[in-house]
Amino acid sequence: MNMIAGSNAVYLSAFLGMLVLMLGLGILVARRNRTGEDFLLAGRRLTLPMVTGSALATLVGTGSSLGAVSLSYENGWAGALYGLGGAVGIFLLLWLFADARDHGFMTFPEEMSFYYGANRVIKGTVAVVLFLATIGWLGAHILGGALYLSYLTGMDMALAKIVVALGFGLYTVIGGYLAVVVTDMVQGTILFFGFTILAVLALVKVGGFGAINAGAPAEATSFLGVEALGIVPAISLAVVIAVGVLATPSHRQRIYSANSTRTARRSFALVGVLFAVFAIAPPIVGLSAQALRPGMENPDLAFPHLATEVFPLWVGALLLVAGLSATMSSGDSEAITGVTIFLRDISHLVTGKLPKAENMVVHSRIALVAVLSLALVGALLAETIIDYITTMISTVLTGLLVAVLLGKFWRRTTWQGGLGAIIGGAVAATAVNLSGRLTEFWGNPAIPSLAVALVVGILVSLVTPRTRISDAEALRLLAAERAELDVGTRLRGEDSTAPEEREI
Repeated sequence: MNMIAGSNAVYLSAFLGMLVLMLGLGILVARRNRTGEDFLLAGRRLTLPMVTGSALATLVGTGSSLGAVSLSYENGWAGALYGLGGAVGIFLLLWLFADARDHGFMTFPEEMSFYYGANRVIKGTVAVVLFLATIGWLGAHILGGALYLSYLTGMDMALAKIVVALGFGLYTVIGGYLAVVVTDMVQGTILFFGFTILAVLALVKVGGFGAINAGAPAEATSFLGVEALGIVPAISLAVVIAVGVLATPSHRQRIYSANSTRTARRSFALVGVLFAVFAIAPPIVGLSAQALRPGMENPDLAFPHLATEVFPLWVGALLLVAGLSATMSSGDSEAITGVTIFLRDISHLVTGKLPKAENMVVHSRIALVAVLSLALVGALLAETIIDYITTMISTVLTGLLVAVLLGKFWRRTTWQGGLGAIIGGAVAATAVNLSGRLTEFWGNPAIPSLAVALVVGILVSLVTPRTRISDAEALRLLAAERAELDVGTRLRGEDSTAPEEREI
């Protein structure tokens, strides 16, 4: 008993030490927050290392650590689908949407409304949908961090959720988006180092790839676990993760805050390559855990089990910090993104005006506390990480992705068609989720949801009037809205592309 208590104390000390470091970094960068744009977008000055480190730390978050390891524990090499799907999503994002940096957008709803002639119905609808989705993402990260902390320290689960939320909430509230970026870079380094150590040590402990494959069911060791999941569910899993990357606003935030479009493109290309390489780590960890301790009641605990019960105490402490870095580096990004959407879009939707410039930093901090509180409530509803994430993505984000693709690349699309795609995708996903037979066949609703959203978006657009507002006029209208914030965004007319001399 004394040995267990001593281990818990070491793990708790390691966690608190990391929090102190992150809080110190938040305080250090807080002095640079002079305007709302500084607090919410780091002044749009992020360099290649900053965008790369922050984006990678967010991508290698709760889903690809706890979630993918849990999936691998049950379905073997299928866990690699998480990393491969995410890498495809990042490559598509940089190819299709990196040029959004040129237009000075602050949020994804603002970008969406541009594709539909600065339509306020689209902007308001997307703002509400993404705000709720962001709270859902944030809840998943709080849940993941609490699972780590509770398992490793013996802390009550409810208290662990509060501690995790406060942990990344404090430095985010103090330092804003720049604190998120800087701490993400540190946490991403810890995460990669820790996860690599865990994968190597686990592989050695089990006896190599041969021992892993010999101890696991044959279907789990098939190519990408296709025989364990089924061909269609395996494809659906990769698709839903790619959709999440393409339509999650926190990844768009990196584009808007980069110092140039070129920086955004180069950073995301590097992140895609690194994340694809990282995809092999979760299956190694999950399969090793399955071999060392088969029959775990909660596979979400496979990662912390290896960290504490298989390896020495110092390794467990390092891996605790790595695992919590994964959840916190994702959670802080979702929190600041949700606040940006709330202040830039939802506030405008409800009140018809934007917060005064001199109050933006104070309002941002108050809103962060509110968003974190809502996410804590949402975290109580989840059972497993992967189920939470895939269900939320397929229900909320598939139709949104179709709407943004139609809006940008099909000139005939209308705002009614975009709205129809969002609603159609959500309805299709809900129908699949409610049918046990359809869920078993598809694995998750992403593919049918995308198909229905596309059909509905096209049909509704064809029977509704064309948008008459030009791109230049739409940009002018949106820039005029942003000017109310006085955050340094220059009002532009016909030539709305940010000049290259803005690069830093």
